[in-house]
Amino acid sequence: MPVTPWDGRPHWDGGWDGRPERFRPPPGFVLAAPVVISLLVQLPAAIGIVFWQRPGVGVGLAQVALAVVGPVALLGSRRWPGPTVAVVSAAALAHLLLGPDVGPPYVALAFAIALAVVRGALGWALVSVVVAWVAAIVFGAMVGLEWHPFRIALATLALAACFGIGSFLRVRRDRAAQVRAEVLRRRRTAEERERIRIARELHDVIGHALSQINVQASVGLHLMDRDPEQARAALGNIKDTSKTALEEVRSVLGVIRSEGDAPLAPQAELAELPRLVAGVRSPGFEAEFVDRLAEQPGRAVQFAAYRIVQEALTNVVRHADATHAVVALERLGDELFVTVDDDGRGAGGAEEGTGILGMRERAALLGGSVEVSPSPRGGTRVTARLPWAATA
Repeated sequence: MPVTPWDGRPHWDGGWDGRPERFRPPPGFVLAAPVVISLLVQLPAAIGIVFWQRPGVGVGLAQVALAVVGPVALLGSRRWPGPTVAVVSAAALAHLLLGPDVGPPYVALAFAIALAVVRGALGWALVSVVVAWVAAIVFGAMVGLEWHPFRIALATLALAACFGIGSFLRVRRDRAAQVRAEVLRRRRTAEERERIRIARELHDVIGHALSQINVQASVGLHLMDRDPEQARAALGNIKDTSKTALEEVRSVLGVIRSEGDAPLAPQAELAELPRLVAGVRSPGFEAEFVDRLAEQPGRAVQFAAYRIVQEALTNVVRHADATHAVVALERLGDELFVTVDDDGRGAGGAEEGTGILGMRERAALLGGSVEVSPSPRGGTRVTARLPWAATA
């Protein structure tokens, strides 16, 4: 994993599942601590034993040097954990055979074993420690060291404990890596969902507005000479449609820039459907709105229904070549039924379009569905079923 350079300040890493924040030390601290601790334990003890035992200049210097070799070798454990544990095991063996029968513990070996296990060099650690420990027992007896069975058992348990600590730390590190990967995956998934939602909102707003502007502009050009009043009315519709679209786009972009908990897009309601239906009417095309609701569902359902009707009417205007469309709302049981029928030339390839996909996504987010089928009027029927009590 990439290592972030430390800027000299403590790092605080909050848990993704709401647990209290945890202190994360700088990367160099994890490597320097074993070196410093090993030196502070081994070097003063080795110097003190040399002055106390007076084994001779050569042996004394060797004991002091070996007390330094192990801690210094730990500096390579990040890049070469396997060779490091082998070097430290050899240094510990030499220090044990050259030193007195009772001496300070070789702390660097414990750190080398744990670090090797944590960094995936378990095989190196096992082979190095087993070979060194067997050699210590065999050669120790040859040089006259007294090995009590209890001492052998205790040392063996201590070495096994070092392996256990390393394994525990390895598991903790792997779990932490999994948590970080899961957090990153969820963050990317959330960002992807946001991009899809933003694209869907802009598609619905801009697509509907441009379709209406195109239709009204065609009407205006066609009637400019024959019926100036109708052409003027078409230009007025273009002005109103573009103004409404600009306001909705500004609202969407304003919410994207904001840091609050505002909704992602303007929350249109079913009460605005008559205006929406009236806005698509033009010479040669009539739209009808049938409202059979005695009460209104929640805001999330109203907004989804409004956008589904908006996209369905946009498809009718752009692709169906229809002369009449009917938008109907009714409640059946615990569901809101929204139907849009037209007498055009049928669904054709609309099933594969982005608009149909967007309608289905909106319905699915609330636990509903959208179906596209032939209409009894000869064209296409879009049927949306939305749970009445669904929430965003």
